[in-house]
Amino acid sequence: MRPGGGNARVRVIAIVNQKGGCGKTTTTVNLAACLSGEDARVLIVDMDPQAHATLAVGVDPDEIDENLYEVLAESDAGERLAEVIIEVGPNLDLAPSGIVLSALEQKLASERVDTRTERLSAALEALPEESYDYVLIDCPPNVGLLTFNALRAASEVIVPLETSRFAIHGVERLLETIALLTERIGHELSVRVLPTLYDGRTRFARETLGEIRGLFKDMCFDTVIRTNVKLREAAARGIPISSYAPSAHGAADHAALAVEVESASPAGAGASLGESADSATEAREVVVRFRDAAASDVRIAGDFNGWVPDKGVRSLIESEGQTRIWTKILRLSPGTYQYRYVVDGEWRQDPDNPEGASGSVGDSNSVLVVR
Repeated sequence: MRPGGGNARVRVIAIVNQKGGCGKTTTTVNLAACLSGEDARVLIVDMDPQAHATLAVGVDPDEIDENLYEVLAESDAGERLAEVIIEVGPNLDLAPSGIVLSALEQKLASERVDTRTERLSAALEALPEESYDYVLIDCPPNVGLLTFNALRAASEVIVPLETSRFAIHGVERLLETIALLTERIGHELSVRVLPTLYDGRTRFARETLGEIRGLFKDMCFDTVIRTNVKLREAAARGIPISSYAPSAHGAADHAALAVEVESASPAGAGASLGESADSATEAREVVVRFRDAAASDVRIAGDFNGWVPDKGVRSLIESEGQTRIWTKILRLSPGTYQYRYVVDGEWRQDPDNPEGASGSVGDSNSVLVVR
């Protein structure tokens, strides 16, 4: 297994933000559970000495004999990673943390920087080939040795960003730090920003989400993680939201995030519109419209574009009095398609389309038949 892009099958994703309380652990655990529910093999690596990810999957760090400290503290201990891994669900494993991990920086203080920041990467490479499809690393709320280890091991970074203006400033500084690190070590990272703790009922949150999208553009996920008390309840009980409350907003949002993450895979990206020559000759333009007086951002996602909002879609926006109308122009071949709108970060069915079907993104999808 070769992290950082060495193995086409494994994707190593670090979940990073130096600010606490922005949803790093919530993102790590619930994204991992959703991915594993789609038959992917997933490993959660808890690099935070507070061990919140460990607790969030029902493991008491005080009840286990060894954790990542034993793996990372010794230069030849990479092969020991498999020994500390715990199975916590179907297709879902955990490399647990503990408070002792906070002593790792002092333990390795005398070593060269490049050597001590490669410990996690070496440990992951020592795992058998094709052990996992995804490795998700939950990082501590600072940019120190543990986070540097995660970034060296990863090929991708997800930055959970609370929808507040103060948080935006901190993330800008973090992205600068990541850019400097990648330049220094010659290791490219794909970085994406995930809006979290979003309350779409407030005008302030909607305006801030618009500011985030305008600032980070294509770096920003289309999925938004809404504020949801069920997420906190699930974490307190050591159960992912998809098992604790599968009908809650938190479950729908993380299912949508999993679809978006899967679609970003070079090997598993969703089909593009007009993908083949045969379908291109049969395809025709299909127009759907969404009307809303309060919405500021509307996108469309479906099985016709790999569930990546507005991928391959032409959009027009116009107004009728106080109502804004989003026109989505799709190029589709004859067939039946499932889709949903993403309205200010929330997945919704088409209010003008009574045809529906159950699907993996949200409670139900709208159905479009092209003849």
